[in-house]
Formats: sequence, C-alpha cells, structure tokens
Amino acid sequence: MVKQFADIISVTNIIYLTGLALLTWWLLKTSLGKNALVDSAPRRNSMPLYMPFIPLLIWFGGVSLTISITRKLLSDLPDWQSAFLDNLILCVGALISITVIVFLVRANFARRLKGFGLNVKTIHKDFSAAVVNLLAVWPPLIFMIVLTTLFGKLIFGQQFEMQQHEELKMITAYPQLAVRMMIVITAAVVVPTFEEMLFRGLFQTMLRSYLLKPWLSIVITSGLFAIVHADAGHWPALFVLSMCMGYSYEKSGSLFRPIFIHCLFNAISITAVLHSA
Repeated sequence: MVKQFADIISVTNIIYLTGLALLTWWLLKTSLGKNALVDSAPRRNSMPLYMPFIPLLIWFGGVSLTISITRKLLSDLPDWQSAFLDNLILCVGALISITVIVFLVRANFARRLKGFGLNVKTIHKDFSAAVVNLLAVWPPLIFMIVLTTLFGKLIFGQQFEMQQHEELKMITAYPQLAVRMMIVITAAVVVPTFEEMLFRGLFQTMLRSYLLKPWLSIVITSGLFAIVHADAGHWPALFVLSMCMGYSYEKSGSLFRPIFIHCLFNAISITAVLHSA
C-alpha cells in the first residue's frame, strides 16, 4: 500500500497540490483578487512616455542587427560555436540594456533604484516569496499549456505540439559545456533580469502612473510581454506567468520578486529539458 501510494503521490503531484492550495487561499483571502492590490501605491517617477522604448529598441534592434552581421562575417563557424556566439551577444546586449535602464531610473525615479524596487535589503524575503508565488501560479500555468495544446490539436490537427523555446532547443542540441553554461547564464539570469526591469519596472510603472489602476497596467504589460516572444503558442502561458510577476511587483514594490520568479521559471525549464534529454 505504501508503494502504491508513493507511485500515485509523486513530487510533481505534491507541487501541483501545494500550488493549488496556495492559489485557493489567495483567492479566498482577496475576494477573488478584487482586494489584492487595494493597498498598493504607484511608484513616484517623472518618466516620459517614450522612455521604456529606449532599452526596448536597443535590445531588439541592436542585438538582432549584431547577430545578423556576426553570422554573415563568421558564416564558416561550426554550429555549436555559432550558438555560443549568439548567446554571448544576447547576454552582452541584455547587460548593456540593463545599464541603460539603471541610468534612466536614477534620473527619473524618486529614491532612484530603491524607488524602482531594487533594494538589496529585501532580497532574502523576496526570494522566499518568489518561490511561493511561482508555486501558486503553477497550476494555472500548466492548465494554459494543456488548453493551448488541446485547441492546437483541434485547429491544426493531432500532429500539433507546442514548440520548445529556441534556447531549450539549443541546450539539448549542443552538449558542449561552454554552450550550455552560456545558455544558462543568458536564459536563467541575465535576460530574465533585463526583461523584468523593462516590462515590470518601466512599462508597468509607466502604465500604472497614467492609468492609476494596478490590475489594468498588469494586464496590458502582460499582453505586451507575451507578444514580444516569437512563438504564439507560448503566449497564453506567458501571459499567466506575467500576470503573476506583475502582481508580485505591485504588491511588494520590490522588483527583485518578479526577477526571482522569472529566473526560477527559466531555470526549472532548462533543468527539466536537460533531465529528459
């Protein structure tokens, strides 16, 4: 009986059940989310409307152009070296964009980086809260993946499958340690940090300042966050994840919390792919 019970109640099931319990508790406590952000205040800033688009253009325009030029100049590189170089450019581009954001924040936010939500004194509690928030959003996240797959099969046929993210394809295709380490650093640390500083820190803050409604700013930012990712099949799940990250930012005022959620989610995805490879 113990063995049968252990086979039924796996670690995955425990994670789902824990997340479902946390989500249910949150829904009951906040009247289905209606009272979740009643005590959250906008972050004081003097951002012009165009400011969030500056790092966005640097990221998408600069990085894409650099990768395109590099591939043409170094077209004879082996595939794994080309993959390493692409991720190196992504990593450096994200770091440059983060630097630009820090400069803009220091010039436009009250209390500078602390007013932006980057206070090192809160890191310890933000990490534990990020784990709890990720657990709570896990059931609806998996539900959206299942639902997307179901509708995909109904529309496109039984052969439909959700495509893996390009970084996950690379990390399974190339066993070289240098490539895998660069992908982990880029996809699980640097790029998530940049994306949260851009979407949550700048776009969501700007929308919150003008709309004055936290949930509306979270929804619009989450939609933008989802559609900038290339694969439309990932949009529903990314939207749900983004809603969680946006809420955690508005609720806590700390940008470290959504950064940790994003980094943990990407790290779990990479670990799962490597484990199944």
